[in-house]
Amino acid sequence: MSDMLSCADVGREVAHPGVANDFNEEDAKKYYTYYQWVCFVLFFQAIACYTPKFLWDKFEGGLMRMIVMGLNITICTTEEKYAKKEALLDYLSKHIKRHKMYALRYWLCEVLCFVNIIVQMYIMNRFFDGEFLSYGTRIMQLSDVPQEQRFDPMVYVFPRVTKCIFHKYGSSGSLQKHDSLCILPLNIVNEKTYVFIWFWYMILLFLLAGLIVFRAVIILMPNFRPRLLHARNRMISLETCRILSERLDIGDWWLIYMLGCNLDPMIYKEVMNEFSKDLEPSANK
Repeated sequence: MSDMLSCADVGREVAHPGVANDFNEEDAKKYYTYYQWVCFVLFFQAIACYTPKFLWDKFEGGLMRMIVMGLNITICTTEEKYAKKEALLDYLSKHIKRHKMYALRYWLCEVLCFVNIIVQMYIMNRFFDGEFLSYGTRIMQLSDVPQEQRFDPMVYVFPRVTKCIFHKYGSSGSLQKHDSLCILPLNIVNEKTYVFIWFWYMILLFLLAGLIVFRAVIILMPNFRPRLLHARNRMISLETCRILSERLDIGDWWLIYMLGCNLDPMIYKEVMNEFSKDLEPSANK
């Protein structure tokens, strides 16, 4: 199957955008073979996107769910809430400086998401003969082009109509070659799918790049951690956040920071206040 690229007048000089007479020039032909593998590529892309989540679930092992113990909701008896808070405080006190790998694995999974997007975009660009990276940009440029002069770039990546060569035997038994126009209806779906993927991957690329910079700031700038912990729950005083950030290493700090997303705000405030008192030297109690 071949498709000759051309920007000639459709309906007068060419039958369809991208389909023209090659005048027996082999260099003028473009052969499309990748479109039949799109469903398999999408399947492996889905697996690649799920891999960081799968790895984190294996690394995390349900630790957060175990130590939260349902304290993300306040609908429980006073005795039950008190017992669970004491169990949580007991865990935090006995497992100080044991969560560096927990935080490191979490950040590595985030970096893996970023690398995954970059690698997938590179592979898709190779898969589509160098057309993918500029795919969405060329589509956005169409908004300024008059309708009568508009040539959809998607038809050159996923042709809807192409020239096909059929071979059959003639009446005398000789082999005859026939040129025909073939319709590829599946490419109408493929082109819309990869338009969405292009914009979605670009958004993820910028968001993940910003996230990695943000994580680097947390690791390299300890003075930033108290304000970040205070921003997680404004009911906790900034002084308490400073005590927690100074007394804990980066792994333990990350664990209590993530607890802010999984505990009820009132319970989180009470737990952090009690935990900060436990971290103070005995002479100051």
